[in-house]
Amino acid sequence: MSTEKSIEEIVERAKRVQEDRIVAIRAVAETRQKLTDVRTETDQELAEVQGRITARITEAEREDLRAYSASLAAGWSVEELRKIGFTEPAKKARARRRTARKAAPRTVPGVGTPMPEVTASEGDVNHQS
Repeated sequence: MSTEKSIEEIVERAKRVQEDRIVAIRAVAETRQKLTDVRTETDQELAEVQGRITARITEAEREDLRAYSASLAAGWSVEELRKIGFTEPAKKARARRRTARKAAPRTVPGVGTPMPEVTASEGDVNHQS
């Protein structure tokens, strides 16, 4: 009997070793994909929770501002409220900015029709045509 392995046995042994390596790398690939999926899912959950928290805080701030404004409307002064222990709300209501109106076209007095725009050369009295 020969102690040497046949070529087929050596190839078969190499295939088993290679299969074990493939199984190991498949496990790494699967766990990495799961990790990526969990991170994506938790990022989405976190964004949703942060959105809900922000909305709740914003609503509470609005209610606080309304109550504070109502106390001012009822005759309390800012100074009186401060002495009692109520500071002004952190976020005051912002006044809406007016949108800039387009300038109306200039009109000739008494006529009501728009004046043509005059260029520098047209308005020059020394300009000769």
